[in-house]
Amino acid sequence: MDINEFQKWVKQYYQERNWSDLDIFVRIGFLAEETGEVARAIRALEIGRDWPDEIDGSFEENKDHLTEELGDVLGNLIVIANKYDITLEDIFRTHQQKLAKRYT
Repeated sequence: MDINEFQKWVKQYYQERNWSDLDIFVRIGFLAEETGEVARAIRALEIGRDWPDEIDGSFEENKDHLTEELGDVLGNLIVIANKYDITLEDIFRTHQQKLAKRYT
């Protein structure tokens, strides 16, 4: 699936469940929460679990968990981009241009 197809799929999937209608500040809260879960998944990969109720997983299990959490972050970013009619291609292009200009 290419990036445009994925962005359209997320838009449809979230609209069908009325998840796209949430206030943008609620969505930002979800993004912050998911970003914290990414940090926790990276901690598990890099230094292991450190809470008594956490289960140690294999490297592959922890990597799969990180992949899942990154997907949650991406989903929230796409919903935000869709709200403002910004394509992921535009985001990629703008970011690439900014970095090229800043560090070239």
